[in-house]
Amino acid sequence: MGCWNQNVEAMPPEELRQVQYRLAKALVSRIYETSEFYRRRMKEQGVRPDDIRSLADIRKLPFMYKQDLRDNYPDGLFCAPRDELVRYHVSSGTTGKPTVVGYTRRDIENWSESLARAFSSCGLGRGDVLQVSYGYGLFTGGLGVHYGAERVGATVLPTSVGNTERQIELMQDLHTTAIACTPSYLLHMGEVAEKMGVSIRDDTDLRIGILGAEPWSEQMRSRIEEWLGIRAYDIYGTSELSGPMFTECSEQQGIHIWGDLALAEVVDPKTGEVLQPGERGELVVTILQKEAFPMIRYRVGDITIMDEAPCACGRTHPRIRRIQGRVDDMLIVRGINVFPSQVEHALLEIPEVGRHFQIVVDRKGALDAMLVRVEVSEEAFSDKITDLMMIRKMVEHRLRGSLNVGVAVELVEPGSLPRFEGKSKKVVDRRSL
Repeated sequence: MGCWNQNVEAMPPEELRQVQYRLAKALVSRIYETSEFYRRRMKEQGVRPDDIRSLADIRKLPFMYKQDLRDNYPDGLFCAPRDELVRYHVSSGTTGKPTVVGYTRRDIENWSESLARAFSSCGLGRGDVLQVSYGYGLFTGGLGVHYGAERVGATVLPTSVGNTERQIELMQDLHTTAIACTPSYLLHMGEVAEKMGVSIRDDTDLRIGILGAEPWSEQMRSRIEEWLGIRAYDIYGTSELSGPMFTECSEQQGIHIWGDLALAEVVDPKTGEVLQPGERGELVVTILQKEAFPMIRYRVGDITIMDEAPCACGRTHPRIRRIQGRVDDMLIVRGINVFPSQVEHALLEIPEVGRHFQIVVDRKGALDAMLVRVEVSEEAFSDKITDLMMIRKMVEHRLRGSLNVGVAVELVEPGSLPRFEGKSKKVVDRRSL
């Protein structure tokens, strides 16, 4: 099975739930004593630490929201003394006041342990060279992945983001075997490599991609794996929870959430009601051993499905399915809910279209109008108007069937849509302009 810590990763489910309960009970008691915010919020909810008598009683606790972090900027939610902090990370604050996350030494250790298990589960370890093309600095991605990779004995190449031609040269010269970056940046890197006359499949030793920080579809994974000749694994985490913490295992059937480190729930985004495994909803996470910046029932905003079925890899910890989008990314077009991931899923089933698209939503009079701009693949691109019209009609038909709403399609030349070194921006909503 290739576990980093087999005793924990293959723990019997009932024993794991008992561990989760003990950790959750201790966490709730600690924050009730040390955090004015949590004590006030729990009193408002009418719940005390003594009311947590089973793991299911965690549902009695109030939710925590992104706005709570902003309202308590910079460190109003910290539960560790300042002299015990060893690091800060800070979000960009592009959608409001930034959020500050603090870490004790034990928090850093648990973060690295989580990623050591994750990387081992997808075959990364001693002898590998991991090229970290996530941003370093205040962003959690680069440093988080870096420490986890060193923990499993891999050699780290900290390239960060940008300077793509140099990154490709280093990939060849230093025999990179794994890369960690966004899916969109890896696609960009593959295109730049081809312009340099380099085939990542044939001219490098790359075999693993650790890809995340933005939603991507199963169809995108298939395109990446076929084109670049690697196995692409989904990685998940947010800065509020620590940073990137969890990945798929070698089975690629969902992301294992280490139950001794985090308690995951999926709830109805509107009612907050906890959903059953297999039902799609909003991810809620409690970080069970966080010292500096505890998170209790934090509504992450990501849409997923909980999977508690046994995994063929032998690990017993629950999984979440691929992130399908964000609650706040959902577009409502003429009363129909549309996620960008649905568009990507439909497009990438069509061989004639490329790997890049852009959604433009506008209002024409009283009605919403949705335009999907799609690059045609190099092989399918033609000067014949009739060929392009056939492709456009095929794309429109596929999108209408998938989204249940009429969509206009504009075909564009390969390479003409914007490329992104960080998170991709696939939606332009002009309705509020």
